[in-house]
Amino acid sequence: MHRQVAVLASAQALFQTVSVLVMTVGGLAGAQLTSRADLATLPIATMFLGTAVAMFPASAFMAKVGRRAGFMLGAFLGVVAGLVAACGIWFGSLSLLAMGTFFAGTYQAFAQFYRFAASEIADDTFRPKAISLVLAGGIVAALLGPTLARYGGDLLGPLYMGSFVLLSLVSALGVCVLAFLKMPPAQEAPVNAGRGRSWSAIVTQPTYLVALFGALTGYGIMILAMTATPLAMIHHDHSLSTAATVIQLHVLGMFLPSFFTGAIISRIGALWVMLLGVLLLTLHVVTTFSGLGFSSFAFALVLLGIGWNFLFIGGTTLLTTTYTPEEKSRAQATNDMVIFAVGLSCSFGAGGLLNIFGWQTLNAMLLPWLGCAALAISWLLYANRSSREAAKV
Repeated sequence: MHRQVAVLASAQALFQTVSVLVMTVGGLAGAQLTSRADLATLPIATMFLGTAVAMFPASAFMAKVGRRAGFMLGAFLGVVAGLVAACGIWFGSLSLLAMGTFFAGTYQAFAQFYRFAASEIADDTFRPKAISLVLAGGIVAALLGPTLARYGGDLLGPLYMGSFVLLSLVSALGVCVLAFLKMPPAQEAPVNAGRGRSWSAIVTQPTYLVALFGALTGYGIMILAMTATPLAMIHHDHSLSTAATVIQLHVLGMFLPSFFTGAIISRIGALWVMLLGVLLLTLHVVTTFSGLGFSSFAFALVLLGIGWNFLFIGGTTLLTTTYTPEEKSRAQATNDMVIFAVGLSCSFGAGGLLNIFGWQTLNAMLLPWLGCAALAISWLLYANRSSREAAKV
């Protein structure tokens, strides 16, 4: 059980390196290929489009052939992604670059199920920690992703081409790591999609909806701010190296807490951890008004990362309580497809919104969204407490 979680954590580290690399230079590479500010983040948006489009097919494919084969196929698509994107840079084609990052998104679609695979491998006691440990693989990505993006920036010919060649190499290593994955036989068996409750019965559960809304809030806000950060920093006369350092600190904030998030969830519950995540994201917004220097960007992005961690892991843990093994394919795919559809909208809109409103106003616009998330989580906390008290009577 622990060995397989380690394999998944290693695969997560490599996949997340690919994702962080695209987030670091995708907008900058796009801006190099177009004069339109609203199209600069198109390569990042198409990555999330690829994830949203591939989510259900990836889930259905793994339901038939198993997690291992599906995960390896996803990593191979990452190899294709880097090569196509590098060709886009070479030929000066924004559309070809966007096609490459679309394939990176399909890799991400498969990789989003690593945390669910960990929950299937682990027993009830180890499950929250297993999910956290797999996501903790992103700590490697925090160090490696921006570093490869920066190192590959001027490594080969046109600016940023080398970054995407390195993306292919990282994905190839992911294929090799996933060859060692061994899922429990019961989990590798094909799942009969016709068993269990209907799709509507699963997704209309209050707990499912709150888990989904919490996770998509954390992900959407994180993607919007993270996508805008390199562009905002370059606009305010920071260097690519400085922007990459801020992204590194942000990704460390995203994944370092994973070593103890599971333990906190076991102690106080997923809903309270999600509420803490909302509070931290609110503090991120407040911090953006402290200035436009390195320390302001860095501290805000660290808070953004930790807030995402609490909301996303808390939401994932809560979600696993809402479906049976027969229902997992539909429940998990619906959750992640909606999350990445929101991520698509946020990443595509980041460049235009930043250009219109500026860094600080862009973040201030997130406060009503955070308020709705806090109300939803608080409502479920109250409803659960009322149900427990009624059961005692």
